[in-house]
Amino acid sequence: MDYLKTPRAVFLDRDGTINEDVGDLYQVEKLKFIPGAVDALKLLQEQFLLFIITNQAGIGNGNFKESDFLKFNKQYIDILNKESIRIEEVFYCPHSENDNCICRKPKTYFIDVARKKYNLNLKKSYIAGDHPSDVELGSNTGMKSIFLLTGHGSKHLHEIKNNRKYLISENIFDAALLILEMKK
Repeated sequence: MDYLKTPRAVFLDRDGTINEDVGDLYQVEKLKFIPGAVDALKLLQEQFLLFIITNQAGIGNGNFKESDFLKFNKQYIDILNKESIRIEEVFYCPHSENDNCICRKPKTYFIDVARKKYNLNLKKSYIAGDHPSDVELGSNTGMKSIFLLTGHGSKHLHEIKNNRKYLISENIFDAALLILEMKK
């Protein structure tokens, strides 16, 4: 297979990136998409495979059950499907921050799985999120990283502001426009 023809992807954090970060989100009644997020996903999926990678420490901390997350995740994907958005796969780390697992961002486990499973070209792929661990994951895997100021982004901006490896966008819609412009 021609290396340049391998699929490209955009990996997205969930809470604070696509939807408002309301803390432990496992009930559809609390779901509120960030303005422009649905339109951003529609634009991106025209040229990229879309994936969600989310740390869900609330499971590991006992705040909610993994079954609650899985039920919510199905509803979440169903809502996006009704908007004609296809998420290839949702990867989630159910461990607490102190578990030292192999899958918590910025560790590369889920990106490695997706790269192999979908034959992805990571050099032409992107990651966007509102935590330093999101953009660090991009650097750890050779993807371009976009730090978002939604969610916890503004609070963490000082941690990444002077790092020229990372691009910064106001929100996922602005990041989508940036990705599409850089892709040209």
